[in-house]
Amino acid sequence: MTLRDEFWEDPEVIKLKKKLLEAYYKKIETIKYSNSMSNHSPDYEALLTAFSENRGGALFFDYLGSGFGNGALVELADGSIKYDFISGIGAHFGHSHPAIIEANLESAFENIVMQGNLQQNISSTRLVQKLVSLSGLDHCFLSSSGAMAAENALKLMLQKQYPRQRLLAFENCFIGRTLALSQISDKPKNRKELLDNMAIDYIPFYDPQYPDKSIHTTLNALDKICTRYPNQHAGMCLELIQGEGGFYPGTSTFFQALMKELKSRQIAVYVDEIQTFGRTTQFFAYHHFNVEQYVDIVTIGKLSQVCATLYSNSFKPKPSTLSQTFTASTGAINASIAIINHLENHHHFGVDGQNMKLRAHFVNQLEALSSRFPEYVNGPFGEGLMIAFTYKTGNKEDAIMLIKQLFKNGLLAFISGDNPTRIRFLVPVGSVRIVDIDNGIKIIEQTIKELETER
Repeated sequence: MTLRDEFWEDPEVIKLKKKLLEAYYKKIETIKYSNSMSNHSPDYEALLTAFSENRGGALFFDYLGSGFGNGALVELADGSIKYDFISGIGAHFGHSHPAIIEANLESAFENIVMQGNLQQNISSTRLVQKLVSLSGLDHCFLSSSGAMAAENALKLMLQKQYPRQRLLAFENCFIGRTLALSQISDKPKNRKELLDNMAIDYIPFYDPQYPDKSIHTTLNALDKICTRYPNQHAGMCLELIQGEGGFYPGTSTFFQALMKELKSRQIAVYVDEIQTFGRTTQFFAYHHFNVEQYVDIVTIGKLSQVCATLYSNSFKPKPSTLSQTFTASTGAINASIAIINHLENHHHFGVDGQNMKLRAHFVNQLEALSSRFPEYVNGPFGEGLMIAFTYKTGNKEDAIMLIKQLFKNGLLAFISGDNPTRIRFLVPVGSVRIVDIDNGIKIIEQTIKELETER
């Protein structure tokens, strides 16, 4: 037994930890407006202004957290409490989740803040082994961000497939904002006046209105591109559910047909799961869509806290290709292990798992809202615990106006897609309850009524 184990198994330490956690969770139980209702205090306004100026740009929401929360509820530094239905765009398992608080409490007593390529604690080993086992792939390299995980995936593909240098991606995809990733993401405004350093070809994503035709259209586009650039594509970057594009899922049939064709052309299959990890019927969406036999490389992040690149043996890199001074913080690594264990132990997966039960309730409530307000609520859309609806005609200005008013009324949501722009929800998987969803729906209904009355 190590000295660390002796410390945490000490009965007195266990007792103190339990007492601290019990005291914490009596604090936040419902939404609350700031002291001056919709207006912030002068001190809070000063904090917002200073932060915006120091970072070089305004915040999207007037949001500065106090550091306290409870499940789907989060406290802001102005004293208000709101429902969080976007989770930092999918990153939060739940505000102040007991398992994460406990993991981070223990992390505070570990010897280092950041773990890295040269020195890693045993927790890194445990996490890597767990992810390799769950994924069915051979190797796992931890990363400090989703962008770095994706960059590492590109390295693996391009090195293995050299001298092939071109990449394929779906139209309307999003993969990140680094110099390389901004070239792949199908959002020209994100790479305006930046160096064009990648050769990317786009093919259409799945169209649910024409399922069979959609497969034919995509394979045709692939064939034309590969004919134009024979044997030049190293790999394809795939989102199985297009998040930033508006929460559009594909199907098993579509992906199987496409991936089979990619494999026949010796084009590597790289699945980006930074947003989908842990939010469908399986840990990995490529298991959800039954395409694991085709997948070479996968990246995960957000809900996992620690980001990672997982890959098969044949893509094992040459020495020094992958290396990071920081792979993740000790707190994030321990939190990641706690989250994965919680998801397994609380039956989140499977067609009858907690994820799909929560989805069914949220979807049913949105459908009921749509039946009452058919001109204003179109949908819902998405897959698993990635849910969206279109407000009115999907005009971006209207969508932003709605989510800004939702924020004032106590609910955090966000937007996705350009045409149409949708209202996007990524609820905290480990903490959101049926009652939270019901209360969130009430706020949405109240807010739509307010906006339309004003008009």
